[in-house]
Amino acid sequence: MSYLILVSHGRFSEGLKDALSMFVGDSIHTVKAIGLQSGEDTISFGNRFKSLLSDIGSDADLVVLGDIIGGSPLTTVCNILEQAGRLSTTVVLGGMNFPMALNAAILKDTSSSQDLISATLLEASSAVKQFTVHHEDDEDEEI
Repeated sequence: MSYLILVSHGRFSEGLKDALSMFVGDSIHTVKAIGLQSGEDTISFGNRFKSLLSDIGSDADLVVLGDIIGGSPLTTVCNILEQAGRLSTTVVLGGMNFPMALNAAILKDTSSSQDLISATLLEASSAVKQFTVHHEDDEDEEI
């Protein structure tokens, strides 16, 4: 079984998981969310992550999405995964957004790691663009 772990500052990951539940239905039980809360130190956060990780079988595949590469939450999670001997087999991506998380949630059980990485990063970047409204010219409208 594969798990998607959403990692963020604050409650961003929890909100993202809530939004994902509208799209992935029962598969949401394989999505976990954890965020470094305001005023929380990384030791406390790390202990919460260790608890979350202990609920996941050691043979499970992991995909970790973080809000910011180099941020304390993702760095802490990666350090704990390394200590547990699981980092080298875990897919870790940063710059998390909704399209990226949705794609990872859908593909995590059916795609190879490399295919998941390619598709997820492509979806994440292609979804970021300016929204524009196109108006039809008044001359083109029939009265």
